[in-house]
Amino acid sequence: MLLVLIALFAVAGIAPFIFRLLGRSTFYVLSAVPALAFVWLLANFSSFTQADQAASAGGPNAPPSELYSWIGPLNVHLDFRMDALSAVLCLLVLGVGALVLFYCARYFKNEDPHTGAFGAQLLAFAASMFGLVTADDMILLFIFWELTTILSFLLIGFNRTRMSARRSALTALIVTTFGGLTMLAGIIMLGTAAGTYRISEIMAMAPELSALGTYIDVAIALLLIGAISKSALVPFHFWLPGAMAAPTPVSAYLHAAAMVKAGVYLIARLSPGFNETAFWQPMLLWLGLATMLIGGWRALKQHDLKLLLAYGTVSQLGFMILVLGVGTPNATLAALAMMLAHGFFKATLFLVVGIIDHKSGTRDLHQLSGLYKSAPLLFVISAIAVASMAGVPPLFGFVAKESVYEALLENAADNGAVGVFLLIGVVAGAVLTFAYSARFLWGGFANKTGLKKTAFPRVPLLFLTPLLVLSAATLVFAWIPHVLEDLIAPFVGLLPAAQTPIHLGLWHGLSPALGLSILTMALGAAIFLAREKVFVFQSKVPAVFDAERDYKHMVGGLDNLAIWLTGRTQRGSLSFYLIVIMIVALVVPVVAMLWLDTPIPGNFIAYDHPAQLVIGLIMILGAVGAVQANRRFLAVLMVSVTGYGMAAIFALQGAPDLAVTQLLVETIVLVAFVLALRALPVELWAKNPTGHRLGRALIGIGFGAAMVLIAATAMASRVAEPISLAYPELAYVGGAGKNIVNVTLVDMRAWDTFGEITVLAAAATGVASLIFVRGRGDTRLRASEVPRGSVDHGSEAIGINGKSRAGLAMARTFALSKSDSWLVAGHTLAPERRSITFEVVTRLLFHTILLSSVYLLLAGHNTPGGGFAGGLLAGLALTIRYLAGGRVELAEATPVSPGTLMGAGLGLAALSAAAPLLFGAQMFASAAIEFTLPVFGEHKFVTSTVFDIGVYLVVVGLVIDVLRSLGSEIDERSEGRSPTDMHDLVTGADTGVGR
Repeated sequence: MLLVLIALFAVAGIAPFIFRLLGRSTFYVLSAVPALAFVWLLANFSSFTQADQAASAGGPNAPPSELYSWIGPLNVHLDFRMDALSAVLCLLVLGVGALVLFYCARYFKNEDPHTGAFGAQLLAFAASMFGLVTADDMILLFIFWELTTILSFLLIGFNRTRMSARRSALTALIVTTFGGLTMLAGIIMLGTAAGTYRISEIMAMAPELSALGTYIDVAIALLLIGAISKSALVPFHFWLPGAMAAPTPVSAYLHAAAMVKAGVYLIARLSPGFNETAFWQPMLLWLGLATMLIGGWRALKQHDLKLLLAYGTVSQLGFMILVLGVGTPNATLAALAMMLAHGFFKATLFLVVGIIDHKSGTRDLHQLSGLYKSAPLLFVISAIAVASMAGVPPLFGFVAKESVYEALLENAADNGAVGVFLLIGVVAGAVLTFAYSARFLWGGFANKTGLKKTAFPRVPLLFLTPLLVLSAATLVFAWIPHVLEDLIAPFVGLLPAAQTPIHLGLWHGLSPALGLSILTMALGAAIFLAREKVFVFQSKVPAVFDAERDYKHMVGGLDNLAIWLTGRTQRGSLSFYLIVIMIVALVVPVVAMLWLDTPIPGNFIAYDHPAQLVIGLIMILGAVGAVQANRRFLAVLMVSVTGYGMAAIFALQGAPDLAVTQLLVETIVLVAFVLALRALPVELWAKNPTGHRLGRALIGIGFGAAMVLIAATAMASRVAEPISLAYPELAYVGGAGKNIVNVTLVDMRAWDTFGEITVLAAAATGVASLIFVRGRGDTRLRASEVPRGSVDHGSEAIGINGKSRAGLAMARTFALSKSDSWLVAGHTLAPERRSITFEVVTRLLFHTILLSSVYLLLAGHNTPGGGFAGGLLAGLALTIRYLAGGRVELAEATPVSPGTLMGAGLGLAALSAAAPLLFGAQMFASAAIEFTLPVFGEHKFVTSTVFDIGVYLVVVGLVIDVLRSLGSEIDERSEGRSPTDMHDLVTGADTGVGR
């Protein structure tokens, strides 16, 4: 199973590259992957179903499964399990997926530049669905569930230049994501109650869990909301017709055979254990019935063939879920048979519509005429699929609908008036199904009065091949339905045995079910024949309930509320935002403490060492100085005093790692602030703020005091032993390191660190996107190409304003000297900007600091340091080089772009996380490798160092991005030159300079 999943995703990953070589014929290659997996599925089907057969007979239940540990403490694992239900769904996922991909090879044009991405996304969707139906862990199932949501968003919005496609994709994303997040809440509730997220174990514990009452009832209801939103039941049904903005192959696969079946699958999966919970039948029976009737009613008045099928799909999804909601073995067998039948005929019909649209240029049934003569084979295929959808014998759709009628007749006999009402509603829905099926066939192929015969080129046989296969399945399985029943029966056997089991068959004699089928066809034919009158009647019926309209009103209302709130809260004043945040953070916790009568801890210790008192006073003076400062630069320096003071306190408290990191972070932040301040006015206040300073100071003091009080109260309220007491042993024994801080970051809490470096990369990308309008600034200017003294004129660098005329003359002589400079690009700076002392010091210190950063990186596992501190120190080395030599020097010092560095760092960290899985260990597991070198003696290398190297690269990339964004880019703008001007300057195309 895992091999199939990896193969599907892997080929999807390389699909765009194959498209560059083979063009649209790549779809044949892509279709071969699920086709081979389909062959594997058929070859091993008996092994997938025999475990369920044994379980239904009272034996052990152990279908083929694969288990890989993932997040052990949370009981989350990479569990895959293939039982009868999963195997039946995989028939559709793999079989129909292969046929749709094959169809795409003739549906798309070779010159379409986006087919590579489309093919990759469609195959990745097949992989996600395969993972979803084989996942035996509910968290893993949710991950694949959301992958299908994201991929469907991309596929629906394939025609990205059309507003309707983008809007429909966003609607589908919002609705199904809402359902998915609701389902996640149910998953967590159910997994917490069971003590495991493994689906097979939860189902085995279902009787005990159901006895918990309301808690489990609510958990199952939340899961069902996720299922019905995915399968487009009322009130979430409106997203599916809107999704018809997608290319037709997407509709044929996602919205007929795969994605919308995910909800049906989840309900079927939960049915054996939880079909008697409080909300099961009320939600599934009545929402299913409403969906069936509303979908059929809407389908009957559509004139776009694709929309007609879309509303028909909505109707039949309600039909299937209603029958599953009954919860009996007979109903489950009938529902799964209907699911297979629907996959066969609805995928066929969507592909038919794709060919009609492709060849005639329209899907409007009012503009199509005479296609039954122009495309006779296409007409025959359509007639078979339409007849199966309408429940006409001798087709598998009829067989499945007959079994549904038998199951509902049994339910009506057992449940009285409720069962009879459901049966009547289903018959009414089936009548509408027959009517819109006839409307589809008539609208697509019949001669229309007053319309000329539609021009329709010959359809290549290769284009029709997937349709022929699906139609053959619809026809053949009607005569041998026991084959599909044998596939479904092992799962149905998990339910309590039916007193009178039903079987799939083309002929059961003169039975009530046959009578209902005849009644359905007669009434459906009557409605179709009276279609004009029916349409007039439908036009007069007001839309009392319109979910799509209500959704748009709700979204519009949220937009208006957001605008209203934004207008009253987003005033464009950073100080206002900080005041609001601080007041809320001050008032809410303090009021809560007073309300709960929380005891205030006593016996406060002012300081442990006199040096702490001195440092504290210096920090207070720095804070007061920041409040009093009138210039931005002075304010930033005063704030930095508090930061450096905190580093000193860390050092005095025996936390050298924190002290080093705080020192480096404070320095980098100070540099970033100073660079950014060059683009802002020197004065801090546009007007005298004296009247507000005291208030701001009181708010700041109150906030700080409140945070101290809350922290002290939380520490004093501890009743359990701190987990940190076990850290030394865990670090040395488990992480093979003596530096507890570093081992914690790269081993014990590596997931947190991975999330943090991901945030750092995202933040750097955000800064770059705000600063660089035309790109990320990765274009490298070579120092040899830039004229001497041409860069950074007029820059307010350190020390310029204080230079005398003699000093400037000496600087100019030094700058324009033809002898080798101390820095690679030093000669490019304007003469008044250069400093021989600074350049010499930089030349002497740069490599030493870089080597020190590497030492911090490699030694951090046992001594103070690590990837974060090492990366910051390397960033400081680059900062010094930039300050000494300017932006061209920075470009020379960093031949690799910051984006590449951060991407490499994230990739290396991810690789170090996943590599242990290959050895049967958990993600982020580390190993200590001991070895002896001839000269250096015994050494120990811990594999988590690889992860730390990734952190190092991300931090270095972040610093470079900040330097390029707030340094180089502002330098270039301050020179008043655009990139075009700079190119002219370098090439000598300007006013003679540099020629």
